[in-house]
Formats: sequence, C-alpha cells, structure tokens
Amino acid sequence: MFMKSTEQKKFSVRVTEDAPLMEFLEKKLNGYSRNTIKALIKHHQLLLDGHVVLSRHDYPLKKGSVVDVLSSAQSVASGLNHPKLSIVYEDEHIIVVEKKEGLLSVKSPNTTEESATHLLNQYLRPQGRDHYIYVVHRLDRETSGVMMFAKSKEVQQQLRDNWKNYVTERSYVAIADGVFEEKNGRIESYLTEDVKKVMHSSPVDNGGQLAITNYKVLQSDGKSSLVRLNLETGRKNQIRVQLQSIGHPITGDVKYGGKKGRYGRMCLHAETLRFKHPVTGKPMAFSVPVPFKL
Repeated sequence: MFMKSTEQKKFSVRVTEDAPLMEFLEKKLNGYSRNTIKALIKHHQLLLDGHVVLSRHDYPLKKGSVVDVLSSAQSVASGLNHPKLSIVYEDEHIIVVEKKEGLLSVKSPNTTEESATHLLNQYLRPQGRDHYIYVVHRLDRETSGVMMFAKSKEVQQQLRDNWKNYVTERSYVAIADGVFEEKNGRIESYLTEDVKKVMHSSPVDNGGQLAITNYKVLQSDGKSSLVRLNLETGRKNQIRVQLQSIGHPITGDVKYGGKKGRYGRMCLHAETLRFKHPVTGKPMAFSVPVPFKL
C-alpha cells in the first residue's frame, strides 16, 4: 500500500509548545489510552508536518509543527509479513524499511539465507514482472534499522550518483565498550580491506578510502557507552572499524574486538535516515526506535 497522507489522514494536532512526542500525545489525544498511543507510534500512523514518520517515543517536537494521525485502516502497513522486515514507507519510486538484526541486506553468492532484497522482490512480484527492488545502500547482517531501496534502475542510479546531495542525515546508535574521554568527537581515517575481508583503519593516507564519522556520547555506566554516530561517508564496516581504532569497539562485534554483551548481538542500529525524495525533491525523514539500551 502506498502512503498517501492526504487520503489517510484521520485528524491533525498542532504542537503549541516544545515537548517529546509521547508527552505531547498523552496531553492532546484525550480518550486515547497509553497503549493505544504506543500502537500508533509502533504502526507508523503518525506524520510530522506531512512527511516525517514519527516512530520514536522521545522524538523532540517543536512549537508550530503539525502531527497527522493516520487511519489504522489506511496506515503504512503493507502486505509484507515477516518478523525481520517491515515497510515503513512506500511510493512508486522508493521503499523505506525497518530491518531487524540477523537479516542480510543483499543475498550473498554462496548462501541460501533470506535477504531484504529477496523478501521485497517477493512482495512486489504480484504487481508484475517488471517490478523489482534495486539496492541503494546496505546494512550489515547484525545491524538493525532503517534502509531505503529504489523501485527502478533509474532512481537507483540517481541516488547512487548523487548520494551526498540527496541524503542529509544518516545517524546510528551503538553501545560501545568502555568510557569515552571526549563526549563529542570526529573520527577521520583511511580504510583498507585485507584478503580475509577484514577492514583496517589508518590515521594517515595509505591509499585507502577516506572515512569520516562524528559521534556524541549519550550515556555511560562506567563500563560501556551509548553513542550516537553521524556518517559523513559510507564505507564498508565504517563505524565498526573506526570505533575499534579508538579503543571502543561495538559491544557484541566479535569481528572487531567487541566484548560479548547481554543482548547476544552486535549493538549497532541505523536510527534515522533523512533525505530529499529523488523524484519529487520533497524532504523526508524516517526514524525507527533503538532496540537496546545501557
């Protein structure tokens, strides 16, 4: 089902003062229980200013914005039913999904495992033989979060060729081992890959690809740190190898020196993707809740 907010809108509420999303909704949606409000957030039935899907309970609303509540019968939910993949937004040009940890973005040559691309191609198959998914960017198997796919070769090429012009924010949240000395920082290094497909980071130009990651420590408990990371470049394993290089590997990331954590997974999550629509130019933003905490 395509998301068409003008057809789906149930009612709108204007934000009269800055407040977190949940706090605002509990005050404004009289008659709605807390569980009902949580369901609206979970099922992507809230839009901010007509284009931002609200899916974080603590999303900071600003005075003057408008929150649209969509009809449950016409919400963004689609015919795709899979525990590891759900569609957050779809139109005739792109699909934005939430991928869970443990699912490949793209099927590997020597495996029969499911992948996000395979599941989405199955989902599109009833629409005709010429309906396919085209990969724009990837998340590692154990990284959860928001991803975007193109629905045509032309849109795929347009996004890939002009990625920096279209994508204005890619933010991740991770649990990293140890306590950071600096609460805010910038990691700039050159990444190379060895014959075993392991990435290495060098502070000096060694012919590798330049990678830049900005980070902010959100919380620490003396043993680990909850960190938000914003990418300026999108290199393979960028966040993983750069955090390792400064002595704070991602918890659960055994490949790059991370300690085993209580979640039994690599604690890296693609939280927010903000971009200009490749065809309409409309600003869009999608954020999916972080599935772990300190």
